[in-house]
Amino acid sequence: MANANNSSNIKANDQTIIENNKLNMLEAMIPVVILMCMLAYNIFFVESQELFGVYTNQIILLIAGAVAAIVGLFNKTTISQMLTEIWENLKTVLLPIMILFLVGALAGTWLVSGVIPAMVYYGLQVLSPEIFLPASVIISAIISIATGSSWTTSATVGIALVGIGSALGISPGIIAGAVISGAYFGDKMSPLSDTTNLAPAMAGTDLFTHIRYMALTTVPTIVITLIVFSIISVFSDTTGDTDIGNLLSVIDNTFNINPWLFIVPLTVITLILFKTKPLIALGIGVVLAAVFALIFQPQILDSLSETKFKSIITSILTETNIVTDNAKLNKLFSAGGMKGMIWTILLIVCAMVFGGIMDGIGALARITKALLSIATTIFGLFASTVISCLGLNIVASDQYLALVIPGKMFKKAYEDKGLAPENLSRTLEDSGTVTSVLIPWNTCGAYQSGVLGVNVSDYFVYAIFNWLSPFTTLLYAALNIKIRQLKDKK
Repeated sequence: MANANNSSNIKANDQTIIENNKLNMLEAMIPVVILMCMLAYNIFFVESQELFGVYTNQIILLIAGAVAAIVGLFNKTTISQMLTEIWENLKTVLLPIMILFLVGALAGTWLVSGVIPAMVYYGLQVLSPEIFLPASVIISAIISIATGSSWTTSATVGIALVGIGSALGISPGIIAGAVISGAYFGDKMSPLSDTTNLAPAMAGTDLFTHIRYMALTTVPTIVITLIVFSIISVFSDTTGDTDIGNLLSVIDNTFNINPWLFIVPLTVITLILFKTKPLIALGIGVVLAAVFALIFQPQILDSLSETKFKSIITSILTETNIVTDNAKLNKLFSAGGMKGMIWTILLIVCAMVFGGIMDGIGALARITKALLSIATTIFGLFASTVISCLGLNIVASDQYLALVIPGKMFKKAYEDKGLAPENLSRTLEDSGTVTSVLIPWNTCGAYQSGVLGVNVSDYFVYAIFNWLSPFTTLLYAALNIKIRQLKDKK
């Protein structure tokens, strides 16, 4: 779903934008202000993510949704309409939720089968600390371009790269930032990506014109990203060769490391390349890993439970912890299974409830219209588009809506300014597609955080490509660099 992956079948282009003329801008902003204040308090003053045994972020989203519902009732919005929009929002995340459960199962079975340990084992020998971060960006970008999915990239090579980097002594937040930067570059530039197809469809241009024009801002941004990660790699204190030798020895003594184990991830990636549905591809990855666990790691399965079958089922459903002689590897070789994805799934559901109510009462359309009304100059138009995309990623918690609503609302404004439609499609991608992963309660941020096991706050600064992209597109607009006019198309 979010982040331009091809894992969702949502028909966002068909969604309608609900307007409510009785709702003014101040009223539309009340739920947003309350949401941001409560989230800020939670981030800065609440040490635990739980309050009275429940999750605070999820409760905050529901409280803000209740406030939005009250605002809607005062402005003649029926409860039925709000519930309808909530259900429409929830329907869009049913498939991603199923994918999240499968990713949890994938992580568990790939651990007990030795797939993840094998990736870490061989990766430690190939990827030295000096090149690890830029290499992670490039590897993630290649996989994402090939599959059209940043979600698939994170669930396969992303998990492995976090494991390898952690073993090298690199901060997981930095590694996740490198993986996400590369994955979103590839996702954004891939013709297989659904949001890369959605953005030009909303703006009124064709796919390949959109990709070529988008490269003008995207390529310089990824180059800067690679330079920054190269500098970080040079100046980072990482584990020395002696410790790496010890890690390799412990992994080799604990697992049966064999190159044949790579058949499992290669099969999943190949299936995605051949456009197999994600649920089928990931499901095959789980089953194949379970078979490989029985073949290659019987001693691991015996150590986890009284029967091998129960060990596999446990790895799929709940937590799995494999104890080694190295404390660092003990933390690395643990997985939460499907149970480990519950927090992320609840966050997505609560975010969809809030976003559905905001859409149902007409608040999203009101906020976007207000931004459109202040776009009197060409730069102001670009800036309003960027702000609208960012705001909808925060408020609607859904990347598709962050493309669809501004795309529909701003299309005529770009035409009136004499701007070619690829200006709008590029701006939608530069600000809507890539920033969704920076919002903890957005479907993209929740997914990447859950899969990679790193909080959004920990990787935010290091997701350089993602937060730099909106600034790049605004810089081009301010300096009038490659701003294509409608007459240029003749």
